[in-house]
Amino acid sequence: MTDYGHDLLFGSFVTPTADRPQQAVDLAVTTDRSGLDLVTFQDHPYQASFLDTSTLLAYAAARTENVHLSANVTSLPLRPPAVLARAAASLDLLSGGRFELGLGAGAFWDGIAAMGGRRLTAGEGVEALREAIAVIRDLWDTDTRGGVRHHGRYYEVDGAKRGPRPAHDIAVWVGAYKPRMLALTGAVGDGWLPSMEYLPRGAESLPEMNARVDEAAEAAGRAPSDVRRLMNFMKVRFSPTSRGLLDGPVQAWSEQIAGLALDHGLSAFVIGGDDPATIERFGAEVAPAARELVARERGR
Repeated sequence: MTDYGHDLLFGSFVTPTADRPQQAVDLAVTTDRSGLDLVTFQDHPYQASFLDTSTLLAYAAARTENVHLSANVTSLPLRPPAVLARAAASLDLLSGGRFELGLGAGAFWDGIAAMGGRRLTAGEGVEALREAIAVIRDLWDTDTRGGVRHHGRYYEVDGAKRGPRPAHDIAVWVGAYKPRMLALTGAVGDGWLPSMEYLPRGAESLPEMNARVDEAAEAAGRAPSDVRRLMNFMKVRFSPTSRGLLDGPVQAWSEQIAGLALDHGLSAFVIGGDDPATIERFGAEVAPAARELVARERGR
């Protein structure tokens, strides 16, 4: 059993559909009004049927009051890290400290190349992501004197001025599945953000994958609890009888979430489906019940 002790977070994973542009914004507002903690959006800049996620994040931030916002996850090959750092800090300042940075090494390389991005191998993508995280954090670090200089294999920054400083310590959540990406997450990430449906064996994969993150964190001189464990659940449904993970009545959802938190250390639960009624019920009924179950067990 692994419980990293983080407070539980609950959120939505919204599809930025371009042919119904207000839908994504309305779902963000619903997420906010439902008392959830996070609203996140896919980022696929090469997908013509999607809104640009960076633009959508800014628009949604202006329409919401309390919810934190993030891409889920940012496509790094089409978002230069120094520019991304300034954009993230700017949105964090404008939103009152409500932006978090979900970040991925890249996927759908044909689409990335078609948009002018570099086509990288999986290994190159991992190393480029590691460089990018260093650049981003250096740009946010306004306590250090002098410009940012990074002469890497993938990114070159030669004297860029630091800042602006974000309104709060923006978390870097890494979308990761393979061993090298999990190791990177443990070494330099603030959170691990995969999707349950993409894990090799579903929840059964969590002990092994958590262990890789933990080992890398410890090797880097960090505590495993320094890395929050988040999870997307793309196929969810409220139904009278329990048919599977997050497919059943409220009580089953709450008990399953509590089990994932206490047994596998998950502490942020983000649901897809783009259904406002499900989002509202998630916030009103599931989140409070799951928090109560976890608090009760931790109190023992």
